[in-house]
Amino acid sequence: MTYTVGHYLGERLAQIGLKDHFAVAGDYNLVLLDQLLEIEGLRQVYCCNELNCGFSAEGYARANGAGAAVVTFSVGALSALNAIGGAYAENLPVILISGAPNSNDHGSGHILHHTTGTPDYGYQLEIAKRLTCAAVSITSAEHAPVQIDHAIRTALREKKPAYIEIACNVSAQPCSRPGPVSAILADVPSDPATLKVAVDALARFLDARKKPIILVGSRLRAAGCEEAAIRLADALGCAVVSMAAAKSFFPEDHPAYAGTYWGDVSSPGAQQIFDWADGVLCLTPVFNDYSTVGWTAWPKGDNVALMEARHIEAAGTIYDGVHLRDVIDALIARIKGQPKKDATLVEYNRIKAPVAPVAPAAPDAPLVRAEMARQIQALLTSSTSVIAETGDSWFNAMQMKLPRGARVELEMQWGHIGWSVPATFGYAVAEPERRIIAMIGDGSFQLTAQEVAQMVRLRLPVIIFLVNNRGYTIEVQIHDGPYNNVKNWDYAGLMKVFNAEDGHGLGFRATTGAEMEKAIAAALANKEGPTLIECQIDRDDCTSDLISWGRRVASANARPPAAR
Repeated sequence: MTYTVGHYLGERLAQIGLKDHFAVAGDYNLVLLDQLLEIEGLRQVYCCNELNCGFSAEGYARANGAGAAVVTFSVGALSALNAIGGAYAENLPVILISGAPNSNDHGSGHILHHTTGTPDYGYQLEIAKRLTCAAVSITSAEHAPVQIDHAIRTALREKKPAYIEIACNVSAQPCSRPGPVSAILADVPSDPATLKVAVDALARFLDARKKPIILVGSRLRAAGCEEAAIRLADALGCAVVSMAAAKSFFPEDHPAYAGTYWGDVSSPGAQQIFDWADGVLCLTPVFNDYSTVGWTAWPKGDNVALMEARHIEAAGTIYDGVHLRDVIDALIARIKGQPKKDATLVEYNRIKAPVAPVAPAAPDAPLVRAEMARQIQALLTSSTSVIAETGDSWFNAMQMKLPRGARVELEMQWGHIGWSVPATFGYAVAEPERRIIAMIGDGSFQLTAQEVAQMVRLRLPVIIFLVNNRGYTIEVQIHDGPYNNVKNWDYAGLMKVFNAEDGHGLGFRATTGAEMEKAIAAALANKEGPTLIECQIDRDDCTSDLISWGRRVASANARPPAAR
């Protein structure tokens, strides 16, 4: 068999740990898809459209560490680039691969289909450069290996998406075989001199404080430092709080864990102990308007040390060129044997109040949000992953107590409603042995509902809790209007459509706690496909945290223009 550019790409994807790649066919990528099908151990998984394809690869990357999506030129890739923007915002290495016009047409003056009607085909590459850490256009088999390796290496190193465009007549051209994958996986080590002075600065920061606290941010996974954060907490002995988007990145059964810090909507006791602390070690935070509750909970100043994946900032100085994992290990070694800085943890244990269990609702009472959340909480195990859509699902997830090993996946930086359906599909493809639970509102579901059909196709036993409250509740709490209303669907009935003649998905409508309990029992027994449980609740039945948060965000949005 002739070894081709497409084979080279597929082999590299397999070498970095991908067992699957997601695809939507189009005439510019058909030959490439043929080449990828010939790579042993690399399955081709199909999606209903390119936006969903990109988000499926993003969900896969959350579970697997990296993902890939293959689409066609322009009409496909421009749609997928929305999801790639999300992968960039959420720090996920997704490789977007696009077929492209024949190499002979570049610069020829020809006007081709699937383009803007001009002979310039470079616009897609230029757009991709703004949404990825590396973007290449391959029009030569000779140069393809170097370009492919550059894109994949950069994505893995930066934990950001990359873009590879391959001319449709090049993917089947003969190509050299790849060398060891270590050339792609190798990383630049920390600079020893900078590492030493950065750790010195952090040690001085801690020495000067009696009540430090650790704040875990949402880039911790991308930094590869979840275990390192646990070791740091053990060494310091202080309290640890997590930002909302970092839910599950620090184990909630750890003795130092003090809950979610999210300003006015923090978990009980977390804001009080955070505000009481005299020093904050911020591990990979993202401070945006959502995470700071409309800029009302933004820790800044001399009492804050920022510990990012590749640089440290303490006492007004930035130390670049160091890995966070090396900084944490060196800092632990520095403070070993010193008295614990446990004041925040001691005080938190004094002020925290036991959380009363939520009492079950009367079985025949109309279903309410609290009862829905109570029943979902009971499903959580150490092998459960919860994918929570933008909206009140965020706040329901925040209130859940996670056993060690359980994961919560959120998209708080990009915040694309509808993200969770294809992301759930991709996540379940990567982790079929886990219990995958998706919580999504009806308005969000309508954007990307088609991908449930692919869950049926692959017989993935995902459980989808669809909250039918007839509108965009999160937008209602920020700024209401008729644009927040959606046309109601028979959501449970959709499973019959997706099943057609060969599917095994289940659809249920729950209007009471008893109906929801019965639907959950059926979902747990269904191993041959997804189960969608349509939970009908009142339009205004949402968490009080969403109401408070929405008010703060609305105030931030409504700030008048600054005087000039």
